[in-house]
Amino acid sequence: MVEPEIAFCKLEQLMEIEEQMVSYVVQRILSERAAELKSLERDTTLLQVVQPPFPRLSYDEAVEILKQIRAETDDPEQKELLNIEWGMDFGSPHETELTRRFGKPVFVYGYPTQVKAFYMEPWPGRPEVCKSADLLAPEGYGEIIGGSERISDYDLMLQRLRQHSLPEEAFRWYLELRRYGSV
Repeated sequence: MVEPEIAFCKLEQLMEIEEQMVSYVVQRILSERAAELKSLERDTTLLQVVQPPFPRLSYDEAVEILKQIRAETDDPEQKELLNIEWGMDFGSPHETELTRRFGKPVFVYGYPTQVKAFYMEPWPGRPEVCKSADLLAPEGYGEIIGGSERISDYDLMLQRLRQHSLPEEAFRWYLELRRYGSV
């Protein structure tokens, strides 16, 4: 699991960096560790397609896809596992089904503010959504990278901290980073 933080980086740039890093690691393993993968009897078919670009879905789109998948299944247990409403965080069954649709890592961005950390920048014109992205890996591995743009405005940071009912004193050091500049 990777949680990158990069100064002066917008969400789209962050996703590009994450995509390049994961692709590089997987392709290097395929080229330099083929013998080990073979001895492990690892089917490398899905690893070979881990190359840019990765699909990018807004949270809104992902929820609609999951609702469609749920509606199409006849398995009552799977229907229960895939139950989702806007505002809920994804669980393993949701992440697995989304990546199964694409067969490679998938970015989901623009999660509801209520299910993410208090320090994530709100989406312009949609304060209920934050500038966050999770990179979901196929084969049921789930989220392998989570990242976001961070709030730089001290007053907004304090407001969000209070909205999440977190103790200000415990986060004083983090607030001070924003008051005096974090870079």
